[in-house]
Amino acid sequence: MPPDQPASQPTAPQPGAGQAPRLTDRTALLRGRARARRQGVVDLVHAIAMDEIEDRLAEVNRTFTDIAIVTGWPELWQARFPTARIVADEAVLDLAPASWDLVIHALALHWADDPVGQLIQCRTALRPDGLLLAVLPGGETLAGLREALSAAEIARTGGLSPHVLPMGDVRELGGLLGRVGLALTVADVMPLTLSYQSLIHLGRELRAMGEGNALLHRRRQPLRRDVLSEASARYQTAHRDPNDASRVLARIDLLFLTGWAPAPGQQQPLRPGSAKMPLAAALNVRPA
Repeated sequence: MPPDQPASQPTAPQPGAGQAPRLTDRTALLRGRARARRQGVVDLVHAIAMDEIEDRLAEVNRTFTDIAIVTGWPELWQARFPTARIVADEAVLDLAPASWDLVIHALALHWADDPVGQLIQCRTALRPDGLLLAVLPGGETLAGLREALSAAEIARTGGLSPHVLPMGDVRELGGLLGRVGLALTVADVMPLTLSYQSLIHLGRELRAMGEGNALLHRRRQPLRRDVLSEASARYQTAHRDPNDASRVLARIDLLFLTGWAPAPGQQQPLRPGSAKMPLAAALNVRPA
């Protein structure tokens, strides 16, 4: 029997229709992921994201039976969610409409040229009252690395090229959830602080995560030694580890986006101003 179809749903984008400007060099991204696999993937951020998703799902009073996970790292996520169907993070997702009660977009949305299109496709794939849970780096992730590399390149060459992927703001990304037709939306941030021997070691670990520079308009030549040395010195000064002055800190903000496909009888958020008593009265707080 075919799955129930929602009364109305956004239409998934079709190849070639309304394409967003390209940000990612897909070939370079896949090449970087393949290199990381050959040399041994550093999966720390994936493991943290998986733990957090499992904790959040445990708090939901639901049993999910049809799960799809959109990711560029099938071997990592399949091992943790063995009953899930893994879907490649292509521009057009291999997700049948109204077929899933849980879709997880796992640490891939930040590389999408059209993140809105990705969310629309995930929303369309959900059955009524199905859950979308997306996790991606955003916010202040690697802001210090971007600043150090940019300042060093300007100082040493007089030019500037992109080195670090632009990161989405949690409020803006959270706002997209409602725009694509999801209900009961929540967007929040898990900040992580990691310690490294130096900017050079941070760069090596990013490549081992498959998160090297895959921007379409990046400079194709290797970074000059004097630029790298300047950037490393600037980063060491600005982001020294207070517990070990010989090391540096890096910040990664994991953004979690949650929303439900609308369904009859689903709990609805209150309209602003519809509360029947002041918050202080509800909390039994006396005025000062």
